[in-house]
Amino acid sequence: MGYLTKVQVIERANATRQYYFICPAPLAQALELEKGEEIDWAIEDRDTLVIRRVQKTASKLRSSKHGK
Repeated sequence: MGYLTKVQVIERANATRQYYFICPAPLAQALELEKGEEIDWAIEDRDTLVIRRVQKTASKLRSSKHGK
């Protein structure tokens, strides 16, 4: 089962654009995504976009446990 989403574009006054892809809540929950989590985006081909979690280093894991 897939989830459809639309591409959103924000056009800034300085002629730059940002594109947004919304991740539906059921998909985020299935992936166990967390707020602030880093994701790496890679283009496999014109029709395939791959996302991967950025692995946290041991020092980042320790500091996040202590609320820093």
